[in-house]
Amino acid sequence: MTSILILNGPNLNLLGTRQPEVYGHTTLADIEVLCRAHAKSRGTELGFEQSNAEGGLIDAIHGARGVHDGIVLNAGAYTHTSIALMDAISSVQLPVAELHLSNIHAREDFRHVSYIARVAVGVICGFGAAGYPLAMDALLAHLAQAD
Repeated sequence: MTSILILNGPNLNLLGTRQPEVYGHTTLADIEVLCRAHAKSRGTELGFEQSNAEGGLIDAIHGARGVHDGIVLNAGAYTHTSIALMDAISSVQLPVAELHLSNIHAREDFRHVSYIARVAVGVICGFGAAGYPLAMDALLAHLAQAD
């Protein structure tokens, strides 16, 4: 059975209360329920993690190797700053779908730069919580093509 890790970065634990005008009112717990239901409907196993620490995200990426078939990564602000996350993704050789709740291209200029996109199979942004099942489906389609 295919397994996907949904990995969430800094400040995403505050979803629902953090800048709801940008990120909406859906909590990370709500998103996990959404993702688990979608995974079940697709016959897919799911891991779901969040860390505010760059090292914690790197450890989760490393730990996904041999356990999961791919990663949906919402790296938050680390998307725009972390060469270490980019290197971790390259090191584990797992397909990664980059995900953002907001449309990063319609926001501040510094958010237009993504180190993750350089090593991701694709990017989904701007669809709020609905982006998570979209990213899962895109990653599953990518995995099916690779078989």
